[in-house]
Amino acid sequence: MGTFIVHHWRALLITYSLLLGGISLCRAQSDTLLQQANRQYSLKAYGRAIELYTQLLADSSAKLNAEQHMTTQAQLAHSYKLVGDVKKAEQTYQTLTAATELPGSQAESYRQYAQLLAETGKYEESQRMYEKYDQLKKRAVKAEFTPFLTSATRVIGKSAPTRYRLEVLGLNTSNAEFSPMYYRDGLVFVSGKKASAAIETAGKGGGGNYLDLFYIQDRQQLKTSQIIKADGTVLKPVQKRGRKDRQTVGTARSRATANDSRTLGGYNDGIVISEGLRYSKTVQPFSRSINSRYHEGPVTFFQDGYRMIFTRNNYDGRRVRQSAEGVTNLKLYTATQQNGTWVNIEELPFNSDDYSVGHPALSSDDRLLFFASDMPGGLGGTDLYVSRNENGKWTKPVNLGKEINTQGNDLFPFVDERGNLYFASDGRKGLGGLDVYYVPLVDGIPAGPVEHLEAPINSEMDDFGLITDGNRKGGYFSTNRRKGDDDIFRFVRESALYGCRNLTLRFYDELTQQPIDSVHITIKARGEDRKDQTVVTKKDGLVQLCLESNNDFVFRASRDGYVTSTVGFSTRALTDDSPSRLEISLNQPPKVIDTVQYVSGPPDDGWDAVDLQKSRVQGVVMSEKDHRPITSVTVVLKNDCNGTTRQVLTGPDGRYEFELTEGCSYTLSASKAQYGTNTSRIQKIAPRSAPKIVSADLSMLRVGDILPLKNIDYDLDQWTIRPDAYRELDKWAATLQKYSTLTVEVRSHTDSRGDAARNRYLSAQRASSVVNYLASKGISRKRMIAAGYGESVLLNNCDDDADCTDAEHQRNRRTEFKVLSVK
Repeated sequence: MGTFIVHHWRALLITYSLLLGGISLCRAQSDTLLQQANRQYSLKAYGRAIELYTQLLADSSAKLNAEQHMTTQAQLAHSYKLVGDVKKAEQTYQTLTAATELPGSQAESYRQYAQLLAETGKYEESQRMYEKYDQLKKRAVKAEFTPFLTSATRVIGKSAPTRYRLEVLGLNTSNAEFSPMYYRDGLVFVSGKKASAAIETAGKGGGGNYLDLFYIQDRQQLKTSQIIKADGTVLKPVQKRGRKDRQTVGTARSRATANDSRTLGGYNDGIVISEGLRYSKTVQPFSRSINSRYHEGPVTFFQDGYRMIFTRNNYDGRRVRQSAEGVTNLKLYTATQQNGTWVNIEELPFNSDDYSVGHPALSSDDRLLFFASDMPGGLGGTDLYVSRNENGKWTKPVNLGKEINTQGNDLFPFVDERGNLYFASDGRKGLGGLDVYYVPLVDGIPAGPVEHLEAPINSEMDDFGLITDGNRKGGYFSTNRRKGDDDIFRFVRESALYGCRNLTLRFYDELTQQPIDSVHITIKARGEDRKDQTVVTKKDGLVQLCLESNNDFVFRASRDGYVTSTVGFSTRALTDDSPSRLEISLNQPPKVIDTVQYVSGPPDDGWDAVDLQKSRVQGVVMSEKDHRPITSVTVVLKNDCNGTTRQVLTGPDGRYEFELTEGCSYTLSASKAQYGTNTSRIQKIAPRSAPKIVSADLSMLRVGDILPLKNIDYDLDQWTIRPDAYRELDKWAATLQKYSTLTVEVRSHTDSRGDAARNRYLSAQRASSVVNYLASKGISRKRMIAAGYGESVLLNNCDDDADCTDAEHQRNRRTEFKVLSVK
C-alpha cells in the first residue's frame, strides 16, 4: 500500500411530621366535603385532611368521578407520607397505582411512592415507580445520556470487564480480509494477497497481487467457522442464520439497483480469484468500475447509499502517478451509483502525489470526513484528520491533535451513529502491534479521554478496522491473530458496557423546578467493606454514575437549607444496556405556622376589653422556657379578608384579646425585642347562634434561653442518634422552622465519669449529630453551632470526688438548645 506502512491501515424525600397542634376548621355550610378536604391539604393541615379524605372515600354517596377519586387517593397517600405514617401511605399508594396506569397529571404520585419505597428498602419496586414517573414526565433527555463512561462519570462499586463473544467468519481465506464497512443490509470489505506482500508490490504490477473490494449482500447470511466464547472456550458453530446487525447504510426505500441482485456490476458468480479459492453467491466482487489493477479499499458510504468515498492507489484510470521519490501513494476518490454502476469517480481536493490519504470514515450526517494521512506536519507516521462538508465542498483537513494522534501510526477510523470515533494505533501502550481505541466526539472534537478496548477485541497481534453500533452491542473488526493472516471477526457484547450501569441523577427544587447545584450525594453500596462515596452536583444539577451490576445502592442527597432526600436504586435484574435516569426533587422546609383552635366558653369571663356578644380571640403570651407571662409584647391581629390590623401591648399578666369577624381568617403575631416572633393562624369562623372564643396562648423564645431536649439518650460511648430521639428532634426542627430568624447553640454534656478529654470529644460528636439531623430536615447549618462541653457544666455536685447515684449522673448527661440571636 505504498508508503502507508505498519502492517495495515480504533429521591426518599424524608419530610418531618408537621406538628400543628389540634386543628379544627369551622366549615361553611355551602362547602362540600371534598372542598373542605382539599382546603386542609392546601393549608398543610394534613392530619385534618386525612380525616376528611378517609371519610370521603368511605362515603358511597359522595359520588366522586374517576378523576376526583384518583386525586383524593393521591392526596390522602401524600398526607400520610408527610405526617410520617409510612405504613398507611404505602398501602394507599399501592391501591392508587395498582388500579390503573396513572395519567400525566398524577406523575408526582409515582415519584412520591418511589421515595417512600426507598425509605423502607424496597429498591427494586422504588425503581419501577421512578421509571413510570419518567415515562409520564416525557422529558426529552436522550441527548443528555452517553452510553459510555466519560471523565465526569464516577464508577461506583466493582466494575467487571466487558464480556464479548467472538465469531470467526466463514468468508475468511488464506488471503487478507480486513476493513469491513456497513452497506445497506450487507458488508463491504477489502480482500487480496497478504497485506505484507501487497505493500511490497505496491505500484509494481497488477492482477491478483492487489487488494479489491468485495460485498456480502445480506449480513444475516454470514456463517461462522469458529466461536470464541467470552471465557475463551472455542466452539464449532451449529450452522444457522447469522445475527441481524443494526447499522446499515441506505434505506429500504432506495430504488432498485444491480446491488440489490445476486449478480453485481457484470461479474459472474463463482469467479476464481487466486490460490484456487472460489467466491460464491454469498461473497462477490463489489464493482467492476471501482476495482482496478491496483489497490482499492477501505471504503465508506454516504447515508443515501448512492455515494461512496474509497481508497485507491494514485491511479486515474489510465495511468499510475508517483511521488518525486518514485512511490505510488494512496488517494481518496468519490463515486456515485447510477443504474447499478458506480460512475463519476473523482479525486478529493486534498489528495497529493507526494503523500498518502486514505481510510475514509463519514459521520452519520455526512458532514464530517475522517481519514488517515502521512502528510507533512503530522505528529507521527500517519495521523488522523477531519474535513468538513460546507456548501458541497470539503474544507482543508484539520489534524485531530495530540489527544488522539501519537508519534506512531494512527489509522483505520470509524465513526458510529452517535459521532464517536474508533481507530487503530501502534503509538500507545496496548496489547499488541495495532490496537483499537475509542474516543467520544462532539462535532468532530474529542469530548473525553481516549480509551483502549479490552480483550478479546484487542490481542497481542494486530487488531484494527472495527465497525459497530452506537451502543457497541456488536460489530466487526480485523485481526491477524490466526496464523498471521488478516481475518474478519464478528463480536457480540454479552455484558453491560464497562461492567456497570450508567445512571444520571438530576436534582431540582420541588417548588421552582429549577436544577440545584452543590447537592452532596452520599452513595452507599450493599456489601461488606464498601466505603461510602460522595459526589456533588454542578449548576445543571446532574451527576453521572456507573453502578456496579447486581447490587443495591442508596443515595442520600443533602444541601444546606433543604430537607435531605434518600433514594434507592438496584442494578439487580437489569439486563438491557440503556442508561437510567432518576429525577429527584428537594424541598425547602415548609414555614410552620400554628393553627389555633376555637373553644366554647361563657360570654362573660371577666375580660371586658371587647364586646362579649361577638366572637373573639384571647390568650396569654408566655415564656417558652418557664411559661411565665411576658409584659410589653406587641400582639398584632391581621384580618386576611381586608388586610386591616389591630394591635395591643400586653401587661404584666401577658394577656391580650381581640374581636373577630365571622367568615374571615386572621394572622396573629407576637413580637418583642430579643424575642423570636411567634406567628399563628386563625381559620375563618362560620356564623353561629352563639359567639365563639378562640383560645390562643402564645409562647416566645428569648435570646439567652437554654432549653433542654427531652429523651435524647445515646448508647454507651456512642454519638449516633437513636430512633427514640427522633420525635423530640422533630419537634425542635418544627420550632426552628417557625422561628426562622433564630440562631442557636446545640450544647451537649456528659457526666463526670470517665476521662475528661474523652468526654469533651464525645459530647462534641453528639452535638454534631444533633446538628446533622436537624440539617437533614432543612434547617440551615448557618443557624446552628455544635458545642461539646463534656463534664465542665454539671447541674449538681456529682463531680469526680462525689458518690452519686445513676439517676444523679443521668441528670448531667443532657443536650440543650441555647438561643444565641434573633435577627
